[in-house]
Amino acid sequence: MTKKRMTFWRLWAKALGEKSGKDDREADTIAWIRTLIFVSYLVTNVAIVANAVRHWNDVDYQTKPELTSGINSK
Repeated sequence: MTKKRMTFWRLWAKALGEKSGKDDREADTIAWIRTLIFVSYLVTNVAIVANAVRHWNDVDYQTKPELTSGINSK
């Protein structure tokens, strides 16, 4: 790995949380798992927000809404 990649990976791993593991290899594996969990959260949140934005003001303008009164008249 180049020096920039090593620096980025070190910073990213620290941003994920406390270093865990007995050695560097195990700590890297744990950081990868945390990265996958973070990406899954990110994708889920983007999907939720996209769905909310997509259905914002989702009104069917083709059909007329029925106007009903609160009084039942028969």
